[in-house]
Amino acid sequence: MSCWLRRLLIFLLLLTLANATELRVGIIGLDTSHATAFTEILNNPEAKDHVAGARVVAAFKGGSPDIKESWSRVAEYTQTLTNKYGVKLYDTIEAMCAEVDAVMLESVDGRPHLDQAKAVFATHKPLYIDKPVAGTLRDAIEIFRIAEAAHVPVFTASSLRYGRATQAVRIGSIGTVTNAVCWSPAHLEPHHPDLFWYGVHGCESLFTVMGTGCESVHRTVTADGKIEVTGTWNGGRTGVFREDDKGYGGHAQGVKGEAPIGNFDGYAPLVVEIVKFFQSRQPPVSAAETLELFTFMEAADESHRQHGAEIKLSAVRAKTAKEVQ
Repeated sequence: MSCWLRRLLIFLLLLTLANATELRVGIIGLDTSHATAFTEILNNPEAKDHVAGARVVAAFKGGSPDIKESWSRVAEYTQTLTNKYGVKLYDTIEAMCAEVDAVMLESVDGRPHLDQAKAVFATHKPLYIDKPVAGTLRDAIEIFRIAEAAHVPVFTASSLRYGRATQAVRIGSIGTVTNAVCWSPAHLEPHHPDLFWYGVHGCESLFTVMGTGCESVHRTVTADGKIEVTGTWNGGRTGVFREDDKGYGGHAQGVKGEAPIGNFDGYAPLVVEIVKFFQSRQPPVSAAETLELFTFMEAADESHRQHGAEIKLSAVRAKTAKEVQ
C-alpha cells in the first residue's frame, strides 16, 4: 500500500470516528430565536463561541396559533434552519426522535411542553427543555414525574443560570449567600403565569445563588409599578426578584463579602452544559431545584391574587400535587 493511500485511509478513519462521537440533536419548536442561535453555536465550527460534540440535524416545527410571538416566527426560523444549516424537518416528534440521539425542546409556549415531552420520553432520548419548563406548575411536576418513572434524563435552565458572575457565587466565591436581589425584564403573556414567560430569567439567577430552601413569598409593586417578589429562605435568608425593563443584573451578599450577579453572558455557556448533559445523561440542575423555582413563581401569583399576602411554598406544592393526582 502506498504512503499517500495509507494516509488517506487513516484520515478517513479519524473522520469517521469524529463523526461517530458527534451527537445528533433534534429540535422541537421553531418559534424562538433560541432554535437558530443554538444551531449556529453547534453547527458552525467557525462561530466564535462554537461548541463541539453535537450537531442539530432534525426538527419539528411546532408553533402556537394563539400567541403571536410563536406563530409569526415559525416560517423565518424554519427557513434559516433548513437553508443555512441543512436541518431536516419531520411531521411528527416521534419520526424526528428516531433519527437523533438527543432532543432540545424549544417551543416558546410552555403549554404544549408536557405532551411534547411525553413523546420524547417514550423514545428514551435525553431531553433539554427551554424556558419555561411548562405552562403551569402542575405540568412541570408531571413532566419530572413521568421522566423519573421512565428513567429518562431531563434538564431545564435559563441561559442566565450560567452567567460567569452568577456561577462564581454559586460555587462559593462569597460563601453562603445571606441575601440577594436579581432583576430582569418580566413581559407578561396571558396564557402563562406572570413570571413564567420572561421573569423566569431573573428568578433563575436568584435561585442559582440562593439555592433551595425558599419557604414563603410575597409579591408587591415598586414605586414605578414594577413587579417585586420577596422570598424568605430557611435560616432567615432573603431573595428578591425585581422587574426591570432595562436588562439583567443583581447583587448578592454572602458571609465572605458581596458580588454582582445576574448578567447575561450569551448562550454558549448554556449550550456547553446541554452538550455535557447529552453526553453524560446526568442533569446539571436537580428536579427539586427547578420545581422549587417554579413554585416560587406560582406562589408569587397567588400572593398577587391575595393582595400581597405571604404565601408558603409548601401550601402551593401541596395544592398542586393534589391536582396532578
